[in-house]
Amino acid sequence: MRAADPPSPHPAIRGAGRSPAGRPPSARATTAILLIACTAQFMVILDVSVMNVALPAMRTDLRLGPAGQQWIVSAYTLAFAGLLLLGGRAADLVGTRRAFLAGVTVFTLASLAGGFATRGSLLIAARAVQGAGGAVLAPATLTLIMRTFTEPAARTRAMGAWSAVMAAGGAVGGVVGGVLTQYAGWRWVLFVNVPIGAGLLAAAMACVPVVPGIPGGLRRLDLPGALTVTAGLTSVVHGTVESETHGWGAWQVWGPLAAGALLLAVFVAVEARVAHPLVPLATLRRRTVATANLLVMGMGAAAFSMWFMLSLYFQQVLGRSALVAGLYYVPGSAAVVVGAQTATRLLARTGPRPLILMGMTMSTAGLLWLSRIGAHADGDYVRDVLGPFVLATLGAGLSLMPVTAAATGAAAPHEAGLASGLVNTSRQVGGALGLAVLATVAAHAGGGAAGYGTALLVGAGCTAAAGAGALALPRARELHRPLDR
Repeated sequence: MRAADPPSPHPAIRGAGRSPAGRPPSARATTAILLIACTAQFMVILDVSVMNVALPAMRTDLRLGPAGQQWIVSAYTLAFAGLLLLGGRAADLVGTRRAFLAGVTVFTLASLAGGFATRGSLLIAARAVQGAGGAVLAPATLTLIMRTFTEPAARTRAMGAWSAVMAAGGAVGGVVGGVLTQYAGWRWVLFVNVPIGAGLLAAAMACVPVVPGIPGGLRRLDLPGALTVTAGLTSVVHGTVESETHGWGAWQVWGPLAAGALLLAVFVAVEARVAHPLVPLATLRRRTVATANLLVMGMGAAAFSMWFMLSLYFQQVLGRSALVAGLYYVPGSAAVVVGAQTATRLLARTGPRPLILMGMTMSTAGLLWLSRIGAHADGDYVRDVLGPFVLATLGAGLSLMPVTAAATGAAAPHEAGLASGLVNTSRQVGGALGLAVLATVAAHAGGGAAGYGTALLVGAGCTAAAGAGALALPRARELHRPLDR
């Protein structure tokens, strides 16, 4: 632990999960906080799954090219990923309630602005601001759970519910996105966040306790670190996206890639020297933390790309409507929920390692099978997609909660926001980079069903690597050791 860090949790943090009088919160209070945290996470995930179904309609209405269509997704995920660490740290330093309210407010207003966008550039800008709001909101939801549920069994159940809600957002988002896009227009996939956000603001102000952050917390926020990591990641993804048009040898590709690598190197240098780093480098040298976050990156790369490719396959290859495409998502999303709930029941007995290994093996098999969608000129959902889609998503659900528990379960109370932000960052960085790479792979493979199949084959390599990496995670009895051991 760095000398600049507090030697022990701040008294306000030590009291997290208790009432102002020091008494444990009532069951009703903890249930309310869990519902608020899960609803907020649901809104963030809903926004991704809703957007996938609406992409073709947005492309037509705003006259977007393939790269513009991809940037509607990537602008959100990059801002989300680059600022998640800052958002997670903010929850520790300025107080979880304040961070939560700020995140909901920014996310809701950006959704409203995006719904009124008249040009692709305006929509992409609104999506980036949405990502910034989500970067503050998402780690605050997990931090609320970690600080409210302090007993291991209760925390496991709460995190299981949180993970299941993430999966449910995918299922409901596909259907809601299809209905809204087909009958109300794509703008309503953004407007739908406004009443949810307003309800969350009212509920949080009434139910989430005020737990002060660390004194002088705002002065500890590492803005140079946040700016360099966000700009670096954006530049790397931009260079990768440009390879689809210009080829890997063009300056439009290697220029942004080189700039991104330089900015990320500057980020590491900043973190090594700043008094209060966004990510203490010692944290990344811990085996469990580093391994779990690398696994999350691999899972995110495969998952984001699979949902994106299938959305285009359903509507542009099979010729289905947005509503039908949304309904096609439901079996896979339900499988994620089943997998997450199964993992919740087994985690305490098995530890994260066997569950992740089993889940990633299933996902790899499903993606390999799913990559065969390009083998038939007359694609069919039941024959070519349904079985492998359910297998891949069931494996993803089985792995999601255990890897999150491994990445956050050993965190000290004053590092809860950091651990939450780090694991969410890894998922989003993996998703953004994976989507950029696999979309390029699909384009170079000829596009259409054949291109999507090739991209899914590469995604299977990501999940296979994640499964192999799970062998480096600790055994079950080591899961709750303090982070700095």
